[in-house]
Amino acid sequence: MRTIIDTHAHLCDPLFDRDIVGVLERALNIGVSGIVSVGENLADAQKNLMLAAEHSMIRAAAGLYPTYLDLAAGDQMCAFIRRHREKLAAIGEVGLDYWIIKEESQREIQREIFRGFIKLGKELGLPLNVHSRSAGRHAVGVLLESSAERVQLHAFDGKVSAAMPAADAGFFFSIPPSIVRSEQKQKLAKVLPLSCLLVETDSPVLGPAPQERNEPANASIALKMIAELRGMPVDETAEAIAENTYRLYGNAIS
Repeated sequence: MRTIIDTHAHLCDPLFDRDIVGVLERALNIGVSGIVSVGENLADAQKNLMLAAEHSMIRAAAGLYPTYLDLAAGDQMCAFIRRHREKLAAIGEVGLDYWIIKEESQREIQREIFRGFIKLGKELGLPLNVHSRSAGRHAVGVLLESSAERVQLHAFDGKVSAAMPAADAGFFFSIPPSIVRSEQKQKLAKVLPLSCLLVETDSPVLGPAPQERNEPANASIALKMIAELRGMPVDETAEAIAENTYRLYGNAIS
């Protein structure tokens, strides 16, 4: 069975509390062997560590969602990540969100917090799992200016022209199941080098049907769509994407 890693899901979301075992079983049955569970705050980070301790498929990540405009909260999250570095697969999700945050003064706070996480990722050797809604070009700019080293841009919503400098720098782009209904995601998956593509679900959102709860098993939908768009066999595509995932995450997902 092909190996699929869901590189960005929110299994700490309360929507999964009632049936997490079933969610994981469905994912395993479809070929998903690992899931990077990201968080938005300290409570999420603590819950992800607990879930990872209880379920071998789950790899914990910790981050501060970019709408938290609080430098002290950023410092607290960095301290948490340092304390738990050996149990974490990634720093995430972190980044920029210009869809919600409109004022330039607030965006500068976002950027300052983001730069702190980029520096921490380099210090600890952890990948960054990056949110960049309506800020793709800006997030890529901050990453490049800060000499970021191991980067995943999740559900990137920018143009191919904004993505290419990141691809050239060796960054990765994770594609969610919503690709089946997104021309923008389809174009990214078709035009970007295969060597920089990953799959994710962003569960419980960004599923194939917008009003239904998304879950990690649907990573297979993203994989199949990428293969179809590129005119490749699914197994060959899965092998390439698995190799990409191991290049970014290494032993953290093996």
